[in-house]
Amino acid sequence: MLIGSPGSGKSTVGEALARRLGADLLCTDTEIERRAGKPVGDIFIEDGEERFRALEREVVAEGLRAWEGVIAVGGGAVLDQDTRTDLADHHVVYLHVEFGEAAKRVGMDAARPLLSGNPRTQLRKLLNERLPVYEGLATVTVPTTGFHPEEIVDSIVKGLEGTYGQAS
Repeated sequence: MLIGSPGSGKSTVGEALARRLGADLLCTDTEIERRAGKPVGDIFIEDGEERFRALEREVVAEGLRAWEGVIAVGGGAVLDQDTRTDLADHHVVYLHVEFGEAAKRVGMDAARPLLSGNPRTQLRKLLNERLPVYEGLATVTVPTTGFHPEEIVDSIVKGLEGTYGQAS
């Protein structure tokens, strides 16, 4: 399970990690879009954040129950108490990104509805609010700023081996 803020590299690193492990990737935002038949931004605008969070909770819960590969969850999924409880029984890798790097990666991305208005200010607020949650859930914390996805995967595998004796 990969968690982290917008711009931390969850999707990109998730794909690389899944390849390395010979597994499949479940990107929860992609699955939510598939089920809803529209992009995340449109779900927020047309249906509201509450509807998005309900879909997100459903997809994450199903993934945690049945998915055998890598799961990359949206940055806000961990704000749900039930999700946090469910994560207690799983390997949780927090992809930590420095604010400046996250801001460069997400830029002025209109597809990120929680960053509307002033994206840099909103991103800093999200990071500050979510940091204690990410850190509290993490089995392993891996920095992503300045690293290539394959280097991050190396760190994840090494961190999980060090914590659990294996990376499965």
